[in-house]
Amino acid sequence: MDIPTLRDAKPGDLITAANAYSTLQDSFGKHAETWKDGVDTRVKNSGWTGDAGGQAQQSLTQTTAKLSAAQIELGMIGPVLKDGSEAFLLAQSKLLDALADAKAGGFTVDDDGGVSWPPTSAAERHDPDFKDPSSEGKAISKRINDALNEAAHADQVIAERLRHYTDAAKNGTGLDLGTATMELTSKITNVFGGDEDLIDTAMPPANASPTEVNSWWNGLTADEQKRLIQEHPDKFGNRDGIPVAARDQANRIMLPRLIKQYEEKNPKDDWDQKKLDGFKAIEKRIAEEDKDPGPPPVYLVGVSDEGQGRGIISFGNPDTAKNTTAYVPGLTTVLSDVGDSGAGSAKEVWKSTEAGNGNKGDTASMMWLGYDAPQLGANLETGDVTLKDRAEKGGESYQRFMQGMRATHEGSPGHLVALGHSYGSLTVGQAAQRDGGIPVDDIILIGSPGVGAEKASDLKIDPKHVWVGAAMLDPVTHMPSKAEAGGGLIAGPIGGAVGHVVDPHQLWHGQDPASEDFGAQRFAVHPGHDLADQFNNHSDYMNSNGGPSLGNIGAIVGGHPEKVVHDDHR
Repeated sequence: MDIPTLRDAKPGDLITAANAYSTLQDSFGKHAETWKDGVDTRVKNSGWTGDAGGQAQQSLTQTTAKLSAAQIELGMIGPVLKDGSEAFLLAQSKLLDALADAKAGGFTVDDDGGVSWPPTSAAERHDPDFKDPSSEGKAISKRINDALNEAAHADQVIAERLRHYTDAAKNGTGLDLGTATMELTSKITNVFGGDEDLIDTAMPPANASPTEVNSWWNGLTADEQKRLIQEHPDKFGNRDGIPVAARDQANRIMLPRLIKQYEEKNPKDDWDQKKLDGFKAIEKRIAEEDKDPGPPPVYLVGVSDEGQGRGIISFGNPDTAKNTTAYVPGLTTVLSDVGDSGAGSAKEVWKSTEAGNGNKGDTASMMWLGYDAPQLGANLETGDVTLKDRAEKGGESYQRFMQGMRATHEGSPGHLVALGHSYGSLTVGQAAQRDGGIPVDDIILIGSPGVGAEKASDLKIDPKHVWVGAAMLDPVTHMPSKAEAGGGLIAGPIGGAVGHVVDPHQLWHGQDPASEDFGAQRFAVHPGHDLADQFNNHSDYMNSNGGPSLGNIGAIVGGHPEKVVHDDHR
């Protein structure tokens, strides 16, 4: 593979050929049905008996089977051509980007991919501001050769797959119904390319940063982007660095597929049913929001069946919003909450933020369930809520997600806010303490059992931009430290007791964020309704029952810290 071959290629023509094969398959299928109904079935029902009749029926049945096999074979060629087209288009896009950069940098590129540049003069070598072009030239050369190698590999794989069908047509195996059916079931056998996905090969690697992913995506044409979303929605709906509108389109394609997949799954375990319920709840919520002619528009930013189920719903577009927040829920959250109470909380935050900003429509408020939230159960004493492993894993995903929000935002940087409730605040805290932190302007922690940090400054942000809401009668915000809990959480606040013996400012997951020692800003919330009403005392921060809490959250998200009503530290 050389530069002129890939540069001047017209991979889009393969899509035309693929569509022609699809049309041919449809027409051939109708021909096969006409044959079966008009000849095969009629002879079978004619009453023709005897040796001649039996031999005739056997011959006709074999012909029907061959026609069916041929239809199946024709149907598998189109997808191969589409895979080739997409792989070549992606490699070509990378090549053209590299060639454009080479031209802008004054480099010369040979047809075989070699990159050269003018020799450095003596004056340039002694100039302290002179930048040696060799490193940039080598980087461009690598990009060019990577694109050429990628295209050559795709060419080889596609050729092998097409050769398989050619050979099958020549030797007659392509007309064997059993063989054709087996290949249709397995999609791609080891005979012609294995299970390698050429699109995965052409995309940025899994460890690529959201910024790299976004740069790659923006280098594609609009037609290429549209085709990839339509043909491979599973690869783009949850990829950080892909714009929100594109993720929404991909996830709206995937959602009914996931529902169908889990409806047909048999048997289902408890989590299978919970995922199915969650997918349906999200589908219902999206449909209801779409019917509402008023703002905000709703976006399905993420959905998958990973773990306990993943879902991200947004009210408003984060890529164009001036003020954006991503709320991380905590204990007992399941996928159906993304379409129900969790979505309701996110929308309430949107309303509050908009009300404080003159209803300009420049807010985006998300619920982010990108991790497995801990669940209550028989093993609560030693269960996930008392540990932080899920928060650590969730924190890694949340950090990447927020980096993606920065990468895809259009225009000048927006005001980005992390919001964590309950165990979700620990997840946010773990994300903020990772290398590089999270690229946010403010962090809001509500109903927090601690974030695994002793100081707000540990969250790698100015402490005056760390905000804490903690209701007096919220038991989770009084969760005892490990030293105090003794037998476990059931002996502590979840079991009904509120109070500390050793240190009033140490919670299960570190320093109490509402304490003066932690160093964050504490804002006013409803103190709680009744000591016995622990659930609502812990859950009312983002609704009208939480007193000034929702208004304060809206003021923070809207970039108006001067409007926040403060509360004394513990």
